[in-house]
Amino acid sequence: MPTFPISWPRLLLLGLLAAWHAPLPAAPAPVTEIRIAVPDLGAGSRPSGGGLVDVLREQQLFEQAFAGDGIHIAWTFFKGAGPAVNEALASGQVDFAFLGDLAAIIGKAGGLDTRLLCATARGIKSYLGVVPGSGIKTLLDLKGRRVAVFRGTANQLSFDAALASQGLSERDIKVINLDFNASTAALAARQVDAVWGLSNLIALRERGLAQIPLSSRDIQGAGSTQAVLVGAGAFVDQHPELVVRLLRAHQQAVRWLADEANREAYLDLVSATAGYPRVILETDLEGERLGEMFAPQLDPPFLDHLQAGVEFALAQRLIRKGFQVREWAAPRFLEAALDASLPGARPITDGAKAPPAQAAH
Repeated sequence: MPTFPISWPRLLLLGLLAAWHAPLPAAPAPVTEIRIAVPDLGAGSRPSGGGLVDVLREQQLFEQAFAGDGIHIAWTFFKGAGPAVNEALASGQVDFAFLGDLAAIIGKAGGLDTRLLCATARGIKSYLGVVPGSGIKTLLDLKGRRVAVFRGTANQLSFDAALASQGLSERDIKVINLDFNASTAALAARQVDAVWGLSNLIALRERGLAQIPLSSRDIQGAGSTQAVLVGAGAFVDQHPELVVRLLRAHQQAVRWLADEANREAYLDLVSATAGYPRVILETDLEGERLGEMFAPQLDPPFLDHLQAGVEFALAQRLIRKGFQVREWAAPRFLEAALDASLPGARPITDGAKAPPAQAAH
């Protein structure tokens, strides 16, 4: 049977017809719920994320921001802290997560598709709590001692950085992996010699059950931690306008905290929510400016500190592969949220339109 060559015009026409009949890509399903994960730092029966999280929940800022669209805000608090939150991100159970620096770094280095959206805390102090009469006064005195540390969280990165500042590593001590509540109970029961932890150790000191010979402030900030808000990549890419709206509501909490007139109300709020005596927060935050501590910008000092955390975690074999924090960061969403109230400003509606240097993930 004879064949006839197909002319280029006819071939082009056939291609256009095929494209016309090809199914269009499905639009993202309407969002009815935004799922947010938080490590549970509370000592009582109520969940608490401390800091911005407690303010956001108390004032219902996220809920108000999305109520007009009928979008429900689902908060989930994880006693397993960062490792458990990363598991939830990996299984697609949450859309956003508040995390300490190491957990966020481990997730990203392990292949989790997340976007670094903003800072949620910076320069958080860590404390060394020890058994009274133990003779432990410096980090060097920890050699051969049993020290409780919450592995896989910012607490571990903090501790390792503090040790390194004194020429030590985890190999020089006996690390016991315990969460924050279990570690303080173990210290009070003298089942460990020391705990590297947060301000909850102040409560043990007030009861005479522990001594605090030093904090990260006493070693030039080595061991201070940062915290971040990350978004699941698929959600951020599909719903950039919702990300901007969420960050705009987040900024309301930052502004409230930055007003020193609200300081006492903040101390009352976190104390009641987290179940910690108020003296803990007063002591921990003495001399701190909340507006600086909770500043959301992904500025060079913050990103540099995170990058140093990546390199240190890699050197300590806490992660197997490093990465560039600036390629992980997606500051355009926060910038749009901060500029949304300015005349002529428009929130992002398509992440693909961002400048290439900021669009890299």
